Amino acid sequence: MNVKPDFSKHANHAETAPAFLSVWDMHSYYGESYIVQGISFNVHEGEILALLGRNGAGKTTTLRSIARMDSPQVNHGEIWLDHKPLHKMTSYEAAGVGLGLVPEDRRIIPGLTVEENLQLAQIAPPIGWSIERLYDLFPRLGERRNQEGVTLSGGEQQMLSIARALARDIKVLLLDEPYEGLAPVIVDEIEKTLRVIKEQGMTTILVEQNAVRALQLADRAIILDTGSIVFDGTAAEVLENSQLRAEYLAI
Repeated sequence: MNVKPDFSKHANHAETAPAFLSVWDMHSYYGESYIVQGISFNVHEGEILALLGRNGAGKTTTLRSIARMDSPQVNHGEIWLDHKPLHKMTSYEAAGVGLGLVPEDRRIIPGLTVEENLQLAQIAPPIGWSIERLYDLFPRLGERRNQEGVTLSGGEQQMLSIARALARDIKVLLLDEPYEGLAPVIVDEIEKTLRVIKEQGMTTILVEQNAVRALQLADRAIILDTGSIVFDGTAAEVLENSQLRAEYLAI
């Protein structure tokens, strides 16, 4: 008899350390479509969390819900960042208390140079991430500071999108498919940069279809399946569990 593997003992497991970002019983909809179905999890300060699952599992919806975007609609639940109730905020207010979403389409502003894109995002005066410090982090952007942002290569646009989020001195970086469509050498470069950001204390949630690369970078992993959490544990556990990867990630 074939028995479906049970990974439920991992789901929503209690953490002993205090959470920096907490999601509690979150339900999210696109119109009548019920996408995120009552998920709860914690993210700790300085941690990289990989949010994984097959297409349609609810990963991007989860990110957009945390960022308080107008769509999807969060119909129930609470989201807390550093003791602040994100679930009571607009996307603009959530950004103001430290959330930085880097969407899959990057949204570089046409007509503005690299530097103007960064200047528009930067708080004044910058607390942690000055433009020159961002150029140190992304030397390619420094070389192209006077080039219009939309004319950059795909990898350079991704770097600009991440740098623009950091320019606001955020507390949590939300990355939606940062490796999508990029050459392996550029993925290596972005991954190296994300490791540097982590070393400096940045908390990150990463949605990525390249699950192996995401797991190699992350501390923890959450796997979603049809809008519910089926696994919440260390990234190493997923890398070491071929049955889990095959069941929910097809790898």
